[in-house]
Amino acid sequence: MLMRIFSRTCLILFVLFLSSTIYGASQDPVRAKNGMVVSANEIASQVGVEILKKGGNAVDAAVAVGFALAVVHPTAGNLGGGGFMVIHLKDGTNTTIDFREKAPYNAHKNMYLDADGNLIDTLSYMSLSSSGVPGSVAGLLYVLEKYGSMSLADVISPAIDLAANGFVIGYQLAESINKHHDEFLKYSSSSDIFTNNGLLLDDDYELIQTDLAKTLTLIKQYGVDGFYKGKVADLIVAQSIKNGGLITHEDLEDYRPIERDPVLGMYKGKKVVTMGLPSAGGTNIVQILNVLSNCTITPDMWGSSQYIHLMTEIFKYIFADRSKYFGDKDFYDVPTEWLLSSEYTEYILSKLSNRDVPSSEIQPSKLPQYESKQTIHYCVMDNQGNAVSTTTTLNSSYGNKIVVEGAGFIMNNEMNDFAAQPGMPNLYGLVGSEANSIQPGKRMLSSMSPTIVLDDNEPYLVVGGLGGSMIMTSVLQVILNCMDFDMNIQEAIDAPRFHHQWLPDSLSYEKFTLSNDVKDNLIKMGHVIGKIEPIARVEGIMVDKQNKLIWGASDPRGYGKAVGY
Repeated sequence: MLMRIFSRTCLILFVLFLSSTIYGASQDPVRAKNGMVVSANEIASQVGVEILKKGGNAVDAAVAVGFALAVVHPTAGNLGGGGFMVIHLKDGTNTTIDFREKAPYNAHKNMYLDADGNLIDTLSYMSLSSSGVPGSVAGLLYVLEKYGSMSLADVISPAIDLAANGFVIGYQLAESINKHHDEFLKYSSSSDIFTNNGLLLDDDYELIQTDLAKTLTLIKQYGVDGFYKGKVADLIVAQSIKNGGLITHEDLEDYRPIERDPVLGMYKGKKVVTMGLPSAGGTNIVQILNVLSNCTITPDMWGSSQYIHLMTEIFKYIFADRSKYFGDKDFYDVPTEWLLSSEYTEYILSKLSNRDVPSSEIQPSKLPQYESKQTIHYCVMDNQGNAVSTTTTLNSSYGNKIVVEGAGFIMNNEMNDFAAQPGMPNLYGLVGSEANSIQPGKRMLSSMSPTIVLDDNEPYLVVGGLGGSMIMTSVLQVILNCMDFDMNIQEAIDAPRFHHQWLPDSLSYEKFTLSNDVKDNLIKMGHVIGKIEPIARVEGIMVDKQNKLIWGASDPRGYGKAVGY
């Protein structure tokens, strides 16, 4: 009997060890009763929670976190970029804010091509001509004025203090900044901030950003005009002229965020509220959930070759259609109604089989005759029932690495998200068409996928991620891990992931995702097994309505933090 108990105990310990190894972390999600903020940086998360403690709502906290991340997480937190926000309000309102960057008025379709029509690819991500007109400041101020309850001074002051007084960067941020050391050295405005007199930064380096504090103070004093007009606008335009950029005073003065209706879907009786175009990610998530609603997924399928095969095949068809039909709907007639229709769902279902279909055999679907890798995500939940899911970006890490001299913030390189040469892949291997070609004033297509899942019209999940083309597939897998495989939010985020985006035709996966027999089965089905690599990062909140608890989890692939109270 004693031996049997010992054996059973060993088995339980082994299962627990295996589980913690596979999921990458064994800790429970952070628990709170009154509010939760999850972001890529603990300081920023704490800023948001302090706003909630002072009586601010989820929108107030989200804006405070956004400005704080521009200081403490320069990898992707920003004033010089853009993003998307999905909001659920306690009165049942669901809405989204599009503050994506726009192509300058002087941009044109062939701006990154040489005389022979060949792509000069570095121009679209390494020069100042790669910068779209920033939208982050306008977006945060718009949502604060319309849906917030606190003053701009209240929510932006923590960011000003962090910029003016500094913070110790720690080894993760030091390592991240030093990785781009040579690129920062190319511009004095960048090396002045992100090097120590030309040397690498140490873990205990205190980063003080005086110019950024001045910019934030002007925004505090003058609102939108403190960034899009006056001194800061002059500095942006001067930097643009100096380094061959296209942004003018007119571009800045004319920028406006757009409040858009969300894309809505249903899965397992719960409502999915997500971002619409020019974010492709939200629409893609609903498309895939529409297909999966007609498939049988059982808890014991997780990690099986059957499950990975099913998901991979759906991914390929969705990404193929994305390459042809997706772009800024204000400039291109995107067939959204068709892509979200039951007819389209049936089309995808009809293509699924027990064998892998090579990407070379998959082409974008035909419309019926009647119808013409660096971001940052944060989630906020308050005790009133308001929830915010926000993703912002500079595109690649630290954008184009060019700090606006005298203003202290990095500019984006989002122009690379356009199809600079239709049919050719961008930085993330994504292929686009005329739908996403460069046009003056147009917003580039995005993979960002901020999403809120509602249960009886109350928040159940608040999720989103960073990682370029891998964002959508990762956010989707986290949602499915919670809804189909009964994982808590930390388990769902920690669990290893996989990714396929049609082109290139290979299945990327994380360590511990594919056991040898699963890999062998997938190869027998015809799948091309790609490389092992990190598959995006996801931040999330899960609400336990029955026990009145809020659970938060930050992805262990990064170094963020969930903070609640």
